[in-house]
Amino acid sequence: MFAVIKTGGKQYVVKEGDELHVEKLATGAGGSVLFEEVLLIDDGENTLVGAPVVGKAVVKADVLETLRDDKVIVFKKKRRKQYRRTRGHRQFLAKIRIARIYPDRTVVPAEELAVVAAPIVVSESVEPKAKPKTKAKAEKPAPKTAEGKPAAVKPAAKKPAADKAAKPAKPKKTAETGKPKSRAKKAEK
Repeated sequence: MFAVIKTGGKQYVVKEGDELHVEKLATGAGGSVLFEEVLLIDDGENTLVGAPVVGKAVVKADVLETLRDDKVIVFKKKRRKQYRRTRGHRQFLAKIRIARIYPDRTVVPAEELAVVAAPIVVSESVEPKAKPKTKAKAEKPAPKTAEGKPAAVKPAAKKPAADKAAKPAKPKKTAETGKPKSRAKKAEK
């Protein structure tokens, strides 16, 4: 007797005692699952074909272990554009052993019907940790004039008054020549 079951978006031809790898299931290692999506059952004499599934048929399997498949390298490249990306992916799998094929659900013991196979969605991406919220220091708004426009902000004094006293004073310009007084005196002589 063999059956065709569907799980994880794929179809498998199975018979009792077969071991195979399927997409990871909600049940962990040591548990058992029932596959309700049975597409075909053949016992050698009769063949039951579903439309799309055989109504009352189920397949019981024991989960032996959960594991990850070999790494698949995903390489993308665009020629002449300096674009290359390499990523790796390892699929989560469950190793199962087919225990029994039931053409009719009514003969299955009640305690076995409680567990139904459901693929589990596993995301390898890690959610970024939430950053602690800190209050940003708000800048004071510029003072407004009577017209409602912001007033021009005067820049702060660059150097303190003590530094100005230490520098020698620049010579003042004369009104007639527009040159500093020291040069004007030299020009007169």
